[in-house]
Amino acid sequence: MGMKLAKCFCRLSAALTCALLALTASAQSNLLNVSYDVARDFYKDYNPLFQKHWKALTGETIELRQSHAGSSKQVRAVADGLEADVVTMNQASDVDFLAEKGLVARDYAKRFPTNASPYTSTMVFIVRQGNPKALKDWSDVVKPGIQVILPHPKNTGNGRYTYLAAWGYALKQPGGNERTAQDFVSRLLKNAPLFAAGGRDATTTFMQRKIGDVLISFESEAELIAREFGKGEFEVVYPSWSILTEFPVAIIDKVVDKKGTRKQAQAYLDFLWSPTGQENAAQNYLRPRDAALLKKYAQQFPPIRTFTVDDTFGGWARAFPTHFKDGGTFDQIYQLK
Repeated sequence: MGMKLAKCFCRLSAALTCALLALTASAQSNLLNVSYDVARDFYKDYNPLFQKHWKALTGETIELRQSHAGSSKQVRAVADGLEADVVTMNQASDVDFLAEKGLVARDYAKRFPTNASPYTSTMVFIVRQGNPKALKDWSDVVKPGIQVILPHPKNTGNGRYTYLAAWGYALKQPGGNERTAQDFVSRLLKNAPLFAAGGRDATTTFMQRKIGDVLISFESEAELIAREFGKGEFEVVYPSWSILTEFPVAIIDKVVDKKGTRKQAQAYLDFLWSPTGQENAAQNYLRPRDAALLKKYAQQFPPIRTFTVDDTFGGWARAFPTHFKDGGTFDQIYQLK
């Protein structure tokens, strides 16, 4: 009898333990961050830092999940029902799209510091070791016979920034105007043997498939390539002018209110501006907003003249429909390619 009672007690104790564990697990928060393609490594490093911070601050264990692809593909997935708690994108037009759908606050850029972009970057040229084609500026990459690798400008932030960087460079040349800029970008696109699906696909095409003479990508991508392929495989070239790239973040209000994760989502994004978050940005070759940290890492961030989407194109609200919506300048150029 005593043995039976002991066995019953053990079974009951095990069941209660399992139930308690299940209850504890269900009580833990989880966040889904839907992000652009080449942000994988940054958030791979960032997430454990935030989890440690949140655990120390609240005692809560938080599960963080990631989704990465081309930025426009990602925001369409969120608009179609992918339950992201937060989005961390590489251009404002994609977050604006979600705001138009009522998923993000229209004033999202004012809800965080520095226009809701915790760090910046710019577009650079990644060329073969020794720079055999002597590519030094935008005028070189549009020469006949040069193969340029970039993501699709209609579907990716990386591709759009490259397109606008070339357009802005052309405007700054003597006699530059909208007509000469369109002709210049037309020559750039003619040199693209293909359009990659996203920034990481473009890197794979250039580094693994050995297609192209130059990959145009974010400055931060160069360090990720070095980690994977070694620094002896390529060189980084800074053109005379490039574009300042920003990376806006936002909370998906409907999802966090449904899940009860607004507090965690807010803290997750706020932490990007913390000293730890800014240090992580610099270590991933993204230019931190913190001036002291930017100075600390000055050696890896050479000075470069940049222009902004706001200054040169009147903001994304104007640049996107002009260049990338159906019938815009990209379509006009591509039909003639």
